[in-house]
Amino acid sequence: MIRVIYGEVVKTLELSIDQYDTCFMDPPDNIGLKYSYYKDKCPRDRYLTNISLAVLRATSVSKVTWLSFNSKWMLDVHNFVSYLDREEFDIRVCVQPYTFYQHNHNDLGSGYRPLLRIMRKGSPIFPDRIRVESERQKAGDKRADPRGKVPSDVFDFPRVTGNSKQRRSWHPTQLHEGLVERCLLLHTPDGGRVLDLFGGTGTTSRVADRLGFHCDYIDLDLDYCNHVAQEFGVGVTYGLCNS
Repeated sequence: MIRVIYGEVVKTLELSIDQYDTCFMDPPDNIGLKYSYYKDKCPRDRYLTNISLAVLRATSVSKVTWLSFNSKWMLDVHNFVSYLDREEFDIRVCVQPYTFYQHNHNDLGSGYRPLLRIMRKGSPIFPDRIRVESERQKAGDKRADPRGKVPSDVFDFPRVTGNSKQRRSWHPTQLHEGLVERCLLLHTPDGGRVLDLFGGTGTTSRVADRLGFHCDYIDLDLDYCNHVAQEFGVGVTYGLCNS
């Protein structure tokens, strides 16, 4: 079941009493992209405050929170995440490398996207669900584990570019469904609950639905909420929005 909620993330979660197994959040990068409603350019301090509050709310309602963000904010995100209680959370830095990245003629191009996992200690984990074929298996090595291997913290999924079959043209950015699927499978029990913050094109909701998980999608752009609600054949629930 997918529930589409039109609302501002932090305010909506402040009113929520729901609890989730896994949260995936992919906030806007604050680099001036053209969204339908949201202005993707605000003062640096305001942007970082908004993201840090969203992380705090997400970790309070979810056992595991995944945060995908632009690499330019790596040190800033590290600073506010470092305040989380390490007795309560395990924090793992993963990465999504880009084969096809945007070329910068004046400096190094941005060739990866950080992916942070904030896991409440003692949360369930299901590594056997995400095993992949090992190099030994590919080579026919008899020593290979027939189950395959548990992949590393390098999530080798390409950027979703304009010619991708996954691409939704009505939104400027989109994460690869394979990346989100791995994140959800690793920590969400059968029939579990997923939270899709900064929902955008609904990638997390789409993957959760395919895997049989309940998912709450939240976005402050009504156009995007309507697109996703139409895809799943549901209505839009109106939460709290900024005036």
